[in-house]
Parts: sequence; structure tokens; C-alpha cells
Amino acid sequence: MSASTALADPLRVLASGQLPTDTRLGPLRGETGDFSFTPAANPESWQARARRVRQILLVTLGLWPMPTELPVKPQIHGRVKQEDYTVEKVYFESVPGLYITGNLYRPKGKRGRRPAVLSPHGHFPGGRFQDAGLETAQRLIAKGAEQFEDAARSFMQSRCVHLARMGCVVFHYDMIGYGDCQQIPLDVVHRFSRLRREFHEPPESGFYSASAELNLHNPMGLHTYHSIRALDFLLDLPDVDPKRIAVTGGSGGGTQTFMLSAVDDRPRVSVPVVIVSTTRQGGCTCENISGLRIGTYNLEFTALHAPKPLLLISADDATRTMSERGFPELLQHYKMLGRADHVSHVPLLQFPHNYNMVSRTAMYRWLDRHLGIGIQEPIRERPYQHLSEQQLTVWNHDHPRPDATAETESAVLDWLTQDAKRQIDALIPRDARSLEQYRDVVGTAWRVLLRGLPPEPHIQFKTADTIDRGDHQLTLGLLSYRSIEDHAAELPVVRLSPKESGRRTVVWLDRIGKAGLVAPDGSLASHARRLLDAGVTVVGVDLLEQGEFLQEGQPVLRQRWLEGEEAFAGWTYCYNLPLFARRVHDVLAVVEWAKRDGGSRCEIDLVGLSGAGRWAAAAVALAPEAVTRAAIDTDGFRFGRLSDVYHVDFVPGAAKYHDLPGLLALAAPTRLWLAGESDNSPAIVRAAYEANQHPERLEVISDESRGTAEAATDWLLGHP
Repeated sequence: MSASTALADPLRVLASGQLPTDTRLGPLRGETGDFSFTPAANPESWQARARRVRQILLVTLGLWPMPTELPVKPQIHGRVKQEDYTVEKVYFESVPGLYITGNLYRPKGKRGRRPAVLSPHGHFPGGRFQDAGLETAQRLIAKGAEQFEDAARSFMQSRCVHLARMGCVVFHYDMIGYGDCQQIPLDVVHRFSRLRREFHEPPESGFYSASAELNLHNPMGLHTYHSIRALDFLLDLPDVDPKRIAVTGGSGGGTQTFMLSAVDDRPRVSVPVVIVSTTRQGGCTCENISGLRIGTYNLEFTALHAPKPLLLISADDATRTMSERGFPELLQHYKMLGRADHVSHVPLLQFPHNYNMVSRTAMYRWLDRHLGIGIQEPIRERPYQHLSEQQLTVWNHDHPRPDATAETESAVLDWLTQDAKRQIDALIPRDARSLEQYRDVVGTAWRVLLRGLPPEPHIQFKTADTIDRGDHQLTLGLLSYRSIEDHAAELPVVRLSPKESGRRTVVWLDRIGKAGLVAPDGSLASHARRLLDAGVTVVGVDLLEQGEFLQEGQPVLRQRWLEGEEAFAGWTYCYNLPLFARRVHDVLAVVEWAKRDGGSRCEIDLVGLSGAGRWAAAAVALAPEAVTRAAIDTDGFRFGRLSDVYHVDFVPGAAKYHDLPGLLALAAPTRLWLAGESDNSPAIVRAAYEANQHPERLEVISDESRGTAEAATDWLLGHP
């Protein structure tokens, strides 16, 4: 480092104009790419991994905790009698004011409890009321995809009919926005993926708004909850065998199939059709949600069903490569669990995206084998009478369609918000046992929202320059690590080491990065000087998009989003962590390096002031055992007050789990100096420290004038 460079920027690591070699600065990831799956080495490691992936699913779906269940009070009416099966109309409330709707197919002349099949329909035109018309039907028959005209007009109705003829009870239910479930419109739930380009910002309320994102309200979560409740309904029927349950759907219905099978243990057999792929993850807003696909993807979600029977069917679409990439890994996974006979794949690449007769026949055989139906081969469909929308709809004069106003969507989301709040507020710790429960629920949620470092982050430090300054040594270098997103992160770091060093290191965070350790004239800031004089090592760092990451020197105020996708944050945050989380990972990597660098007996203190307190709070919450003392000024920050989904500190889901005070509560029993809060606001934090039986380790500074670097330094030096 030259003398002129030192005077201009005494803590600069890289040459002027040079940026860190950090892949997080590159293009954002989207729904196409490489989404492979690496099977676990043994059942024990898979059990731990499976538990973690299910937590990711439930949290990001907005189902952690699960919404308070309404009693299933189904209205079943309008039976249509056919030769060897019946069709009935069904509806019941899932959450207040929102109904699950569908048709119940039952076999005639069968006694005792029967196997049952849950049948989600997917994004095909017409949904449950699908009717492709005679012209399309004849074309499909000519291509060998179908055999009978009525079956070709609606492959959805066809599979329900034939499954009933095989002796199964089948519930064919609507996706939200389709069929009879239109209280929240299709344009909102599904076609927003097309309309989003017309919006410059998300709506103020409802799905895709900042409020919805902060509380993890999304169509995918509501669809999954409807599948769970539909299964509840099916299992309550007296003619259903609860040990012989299958679920199958194609395309978007395939997504609902593997999602339900991943989070609910009750389905024995899962058949997701033309959806599971290692190259694409789903093309609708109801299939992409914030936080879902960070280090885990559809193939691993599907693998959660193992070792129970799983059949995949692919076509000439995004699933075409499943034989080469995807199924071999699933087969290895099932072999590891000792049930290679429970997984199969049928590639039907001669057909485009479908759930045609050839696909259905493969499904019938799989269900017959694994549900013990006992059908004699060959299993073949027969003609049936296609029912029209008018014959299938659940709504009529005696069962009027519920109101669907502009307020319905907001009312549903508001109920979900308040229901979750009641459940999470009930967890506020009172003693050691309730504190553990709080950590299990709220702590798990935050670990999903922010993720954290991978098990092996490969942290390395490369020294760029070392300068002897008489009473201390200045070391400049680059800290690199591998992130949970498999990015190669690189951080400019400064370490100030006193000549008479003790076993204590302070990692100092500031809104301007490591420049917070120097005064305007380039000399050491007084708080850094005082710590050095006391024998404390001081570390400063430029977190992502700070300091040497900035070409123009101006702070970043908004996060990046996928090009053309500004209105739906789920596209971006589904595959890319928010900047806040990435900065927290940077902090964790620096803390881990400082601990390793200082030796096993080294104590690590963390300071977050001047807008950096929120990152420090999150880091301590994720790794309280790594930090001995934390001095944090929150500046009164709350995630829930953010109205811009791309605000630099926006984190989807952050308002749901007690916001920033929830993070601070998870810090207990780490010794904590807390500024920026009023006397009353950290009640949850106080409760956590009292429940941990260490209230003395929490010091709340109510005098705003004391929330400064000097006051924090006084506290640090006063607690050796």
C-alpha cells in the first residue's frame, strides 16, 4: 500500500475502483437453472435433513404455526348416479369466509372402507370443469393419447371416474381461483404472473403486498393448506381407509401433490405428473414464494415422501430430462432407505405436457399395486358420460355462491395474520420450558427466514497488507467463504491488534462498514483507540454492498430484483436471499473467523451501531453461543413498518415472528447492551432473559444520548 493510498483511505484493501470478487454481485437466480438433488449418505443424516427441509416448507408457506383449524362441516349434496359410481358436490370452510369446493366420486356396490385418492387439477383451462371440446378430443385420439371422446374432453374427470370404478373414493377439488372457488380471483392467484409486468409496485394490500410478504401470505401456502384440509375431509368419511390414501395431479396439480406429500405424512402414495424437474421449478406465482428455494428444490421436496411409494411421469416438457437427471438420484435415495421398489419413473416423451390416458394407466397400475386395490390386469378405461359444469358445480339455489368482493382477499389474509399473532404471542416465555418452546417455534422460523452459514463454509483469510503502527498492528485482507446459496463471498476486512493483546476481540459493525473505525481525518476513531489501549483486538468489515463494494460510494437503498419482475417479489426472493440475510451471513463468517483467529479461549464481542444494530441482533439470534457480549442500538427499527418490498432491510416473514424484538429475545442469555428502544418496547426481550434466569445480562439504555459508540465502549470495557 502506498503512502498516498493510506492517506486517502487508510483501511482500503483493494486497489481503487476494484470490487471484491463476490459472486453475489452477479446475476440473480430465477426459476430455470440447475436444481439437482444430492442424496444423503445414510438414513440418520437424511432424517436430520428432512426435518430441516420440512421446516423450510412450512415456514415459507405461512404454515408455521399451522392456522387454527375450523371444524370440517362439509355440505355434501346433489348426488349424480351413474352406472357404477356416483358424483356428489362438496363445499366447506377452510378459513372464515373462504371455501374448499369440489366433487366426490364414490364406487357403487363396494362395502367397507375403501382406498381414497385426493385429486388436485392444476393450471389446465377450465380446471375441474375442463372440457377441451370434440375437435381436440378427436385429435388426441388420433395421436394415441386418448381412446374415448368423453375421456379426451376432460382427462381430469376421466381419472376420477376410472379410479372410482376401480373402487376408490376420489375428491377432486378446486385450486383457488378456479371452478367454484373464485372468492379470490384467478387473475390474482395465477394470472398475476402475466399481469405483473403492468405494475410498477405491488398492491397496497392482499397477496404480493409488503404486508403479505412480511407475514408470509402467499397463494402457494393457501393452496397447500387447502390440500391439507381436503385430506382432513376425505379421512373423515366413513367409507375411507385412512391407511390407503393417494394423491395425484398434473402440472400445477403435480406441484400440489408433492407439496402435500412433503408436509403431511398421511398420503401413502404420491404421483406428481409432468412437474418435477431439475431444470425448472414452476412457472406461476402460486408455485414461487419468498424463501422457498434457497439451497433446496422441488426434487428434494418430492424426496420427503420417501420411503413411501412414489411414481413420477414425465413428458416432452421441462421434465423430459428426468431419466438422466433427477430420477437416478431419487432411486439412489430410495435404495439408501432400503425401498428401491417404492419409486418408479415413466417417461412418455412422445407426448407434450399432459395427463392423458397413457399417463393415467401408469398411475392406475401404481395405485393398484401400492394401495392393494386388487384389479385384474390389464387395467383399461371404459367410456363414461361426461358431466358438464352445470352438473358438477356445487352452487345452486339451495346452496348459494358465497360473496366474493374486493375485500374478501384482504379479510382472509387479515384473519391469517391475527390467528398467527395469537398463537405466537401465546409463546412469549415465562419460564425455562416456555423459553425452549419459543425457541423451537420463533427461533426455527428466523433460522429459515435468514438461513445462516452452511455446515462447512470454508472460511479463509488472505492478508493483503500488514502495517506496524507502533502500539498496534493494522492488518488488511479479504475474508472469503461459501454461502448457504453456494455463492463465493469475499469481504474486505481490517484487524487492529494491540501489541499487548488479551483474549478478546470486538467485531464492530457500522452502516458505513469498516470506515466506522476511523475519524474524518483518517486517524483511528476514539472508540477503536480506547479498545486497543485496553488490549482488545478490533475487527471492521465491509458487508455486502458496503464500503469497497460501492463503486460510486453511495449507500444502496433498494435491493435488486429479477428483470421485469418488480411487482412480484416472490420471483426474486424464492431463489435469492434478501440483502439483510446475506449481510448477517457476512457477520457470522467474520465472527467465526475472529474466534478461530483468536484461539479457543478468545471471547468475541459484537457491536452494531449507526444502523447496523439490526444485523448484529440477527447474527446473535442465529449464533448466541458464538458471541460473549453484544452492544446493539436498534434505532427503533421494525421490519413491519417497511412498505417497500425491496427496501434494503426488507425480509419476507420478518414481521410475523415478533419482528426485531423477537430476534433480540433469541439472544438470551448472551450479555446484551440494548439502546434505541423505549422502556416498554423490549418486553419480549425482558421476558426471555427472565425466563432464562439471567435478567442481569440485559441492560436496556433508555437515555437516547447514551446510544453512542462511546457509551457502548464504556459498557464493553466495564464488563471484562
